[in-house]
Formats: sequence, structure tokens, C-alpha cells
Amino acid sequence: MSLLEVKDLRTSFFTDAGEVKAVDGVSFNLDHGKVLGIVGESGSGKSVTAYSIMQILAPTGKIVGGSVKLDGQELVGADERTLRHMRGNKISIIFQDPMTSLNPTYTVGHQLIEAITLHTDRNRKQARDRALEMLQLVGVNEPEKRLKQYPYELSGGMRQRIMIAMALACEPDILIADEPTTALDVTIQAQILELMQDLQKKLGMAIIMITHDLGVVAQMCDEIIVMYAGGICERGTADAIFYHPHHEYTKGLLRSIPRDENNGQRLQPITGTPIDLLNMPKGCPFAPRCDHAMKICLSERPEEMRMNDEQISRCWMNIKDGVEAGNITLERSADHA
Repeated sequence: MSLLEVKDLRTSFFTDAGEVKAVDGVSFNLDHGKVLGIVGESGSGKSVTAYSIMQILAPTGKIVGGSVKLDGQELVGADERTLRHMRGNKISIIFQDPMTSLNPTYTVGHQLIEAITLHTDRNRKQARDRALEMLQLVGVNEPEKRLKQYPYELSGGMRQRIMIAMALACEPDILIADEPTTALDVTIQAQILELMQDLQKKLGMAIIMITHDLGVVAQMCDEIIVMYAGGICERGTADAIFYHPHHEYTKGLLRSIPRDENNGQRLQPITGTPIDLLNMPKGCPFAPRCDHAMKICLSERPEEMRMNDEQISRCWMNIKDGVEAGNITLERSADHA
């Protein structure tokens, strides 16, 4: 049994302008000790998928369908006591901006110790010892001094290390990293990613890495999910996605990043803008921006297709090629949850 099983997850935000289907039928599994990358442009549903798993949606957001099972326990519809026990103990999250995630009116030590005492049976002294241990683990210098400091007294990289320490203090089975290096410079980004890799190997936890930076997932992830307009358009192993992409959106993402094989050629951005989730098209959501869109792409959504043992894609071009070759069969997403 997988550690985390997400099946046909659907999350909507109900606004004055209408229903926004931010996550629309997402399914995937995560095994112990594995690193899963979720990539896509802003607004593709990456972060909302994570917040839905954690059950920390904004008041206007609601899970309207699907299932999220952690160690076989259903989280959708679970009571608050169950969810509180799950958060921190079983699954933790690192948010994008540590400055807004940490409370500026309390010291780092107060916030770390509070998190540990809330989710474990440790008393305050034991929690303080654990906080010092975690700060040392994530490479924070002078940990005793840092406990007495406020977030604004620390650099961006240091605050991010504090957030990682807080997320790992209760030894969760899964760590969700929601764009953990977005606000950091390149040197600090590399240090944070190296730190997460080391901790993952040392602690044996599973990681969900949410990012729009394909370079990050290339060096860290075992499997990659590519999201667009709230749904999964392609998923597979890191090698399969990078060296043999099948969905036109994935190909567009790869063409738009610097790579060694570009040989000085200009990068090709994806034309157009991300889809308006309030006015979703009938067909493939990426069709309005796709250079190879066919008539059927505008009117009908494609089914998921298994391209090989390592990869699944949802694109009419794949279906067309597969049918013509006679070597690919249609499979619904529910069959691969």
C-alpha cells in the first residue's frame, strides 16, 4: 500500500464571479522514501493540491470530490482532531515565503518549541532540546543565539532553514515543499536543495516538491507530475519526462528553459496566457495555446494514455499517433490512481 493515495481529487473556490475549479480530478500515489515533483505555471493548481491534502484551504475553498488517504486513513471529511494529529506528526509543509509563514512578534525559539509541544508528548525543556537539535541538523550556526532572535533578524536562507527545522521537528512521513526556494538567491537555493536531499536520505521521508523550476525537479525527483489548468497532463519518471516528453505542454516547458543542448539558440516561450479557470474550454485546456491543436482538441477532452511502463500522458496527439500505429490503448485516470 502506498503511503499517500490521492484519487480523483477535486477542489473548488466559490467566488462572486462563479466556481473556480482549481483542482480538477487529480490522482497520484506516493510511496515511502520517494520524491515526487509537481510542476507547472502559476495558477496550474500545484499549491491548491498540497493545501487540499493538508486540509488548510481558504474559507471560500472546498473539496468537492475525491479521496485523500494517508497510511490508509481517509482525510477528506475527517474531523478536526484527526487532522490536527495528522498535521506535523504525519505530514508537514514548507510554505513559499518563510517571512510571512513565521510570526514576526515571537522569537524563533518560541515558535519552534510551541510546534513541538503541540504535536508531541515532550515537555518544554525536551522541546527546547529538540529545537536546538533540529537547528543543528539543518545547518543553522549558533543555534542557541537563533532561538532568541525574531524572524526579521535573520536572512532569507536562515528563515527557510528555520521553516525546514520546524516542519521536520516531529519527524513526519511526508514533507510538502511548496516552492521552498522561490524567494532565495541562486547560491542559497542550491544550499537549501542540497540540505533537503541530505535530510531525505537521512530520515527516509517522502517529499512532494512543488515548483515551477524544472531544474529543481531534475536533480531531486523520482517521479514528476506536470499540471495545467487544475489537472494532470503528464506524469512519469524524471528521465521519461525530461528525455521523452509526450504532452505538448511539457514540451513547451522544456523548450522554454536553458539547456546544454540549446547550443546558443533562442529559447521558445509558450505563447498565450494560462487559461481562465472561470471560463474553461470544452476540450483540452491547453488547446488555445498549442501549436499542434486539432479540431477535436477544441471540443473534447482527451483520455489518459499509458505511453510506456514509466509514463502517462493526456494529449490528443498521442492518441492520434497511437491509434495510427495500433499499439496504444485508452485507459482512464481511475485505472492508474
